[in-house]
Amino acid sequence: MNFKIFIRLIACVIFILSVISCRSTGANFNSQLSESPIEVTLLKFEFIPKTLHIKVGQTVRWINKEKRQYHSVWFKQQGEQESDYLFPEDSLEKKFVTPGSYPYRCGPHPEMIGTILVE
Repeated sequence: MNFKIFIRLIACVIFILSVISCRSTGANFNSQLSESPIEVTLLKFEFIPKTLHIKVGQTVRWINKEKRQYHSVWFKQQGEQESDYLFPEDSLEKKFVTPGSYPYRCGPHPEMIGTILVE
């Protein structure tokens, strides 16, 4: 076997193995992305987005982006207690495991309302 052919063969094997490795890493990366919390921003006395559609098992993260104002997340209709106050840059996460409609509001600012729709 010619030395140049041998080197090319080794280079092809290395290339194929790197492609397979990248594909497998990409698959793991995508599954990790799907598990990342979906964010709701609290800004200017609003939940953004106001209505959020998610799948069973997904987690929502509320992040207070106000400069000075505090808020809370309260699923009052579900009989849950109001969350601790979220001061600027604070966040809260909640995982939804049952399909349904989950309306919520801000405790100190009842005009701030939102809904999580779990499918």
